[in-house]
Amino acid sequence: MRKVKVGQTYRHFKGTIYKVIAIAKHSESLEDLVIYAHDDKVWARPYDSFISKVDKEKYPEVKQEYRFEEYD
Repeated sequence: MRKVKVGQTYRHFKGTIYKVIAIAKHSESLEDLVIYAHDDKVWARPYDSFISKVDKEKYPEVKQEYRFEEYD
């Protein structure tokens, strides 16, 4: 399984660059969430969704394999 690194920057398959600021637990379901930021906005996404592959049927033109990939 792919591991998300706190402090690492990631590129979303649509091109935006985000920085992972934490891995959190949902208070009720205990699901792991990735907390990430861009332009003073903070977002949360289920861990499994963050590391998932791009839906090539919905986005056939996308070259990136994963929804978020490490970016240097």
